[in-house]
Amino acid sequence: MGKIEIENMEFYAYHGHYKEEQIVGNKFLVDLSLEADLGKPSNSDSLKDAVNYQQAYMIVEREMKKKSHLMEHIAGRIIDSLYNEMTGIKRITVKVSKINPPIGGKVERVSVTLTR
Repeated sequence: MGKIEIENMEFYAYHGHYKEEQIVGNKFLVDLSLEADLGKPSNSDSLKDAVNYQQAYMIVEREMKKKSHLMEHIAGRIIDSLYNEMTGIKRITVKVSKINPPIGGKVERVSVTLTR
């Protein structure tokens, strides 16, 4: 068993509860951890035996383009899509962070982490 991590993927997206957030948009960061059996690709040195992290990135990017009210919903969609479109993944953890959220004070970010 091993882990592939894609960290600090940056997206400008239009997620949020407030209408203004869905119009103006905001910067989001996504961290992804994929647990899988990495034994075969570590011996074969072949992409066909590995979990393709470029494909995983493209799935995250696509899901970040779809508007949502909640980061929990975004994280759930990302996990569902990864499991539906990729093979060999045993466990997924995704962290979605909104930079400078509009909550009435100075806050660097708010994050939601979901694991399945």
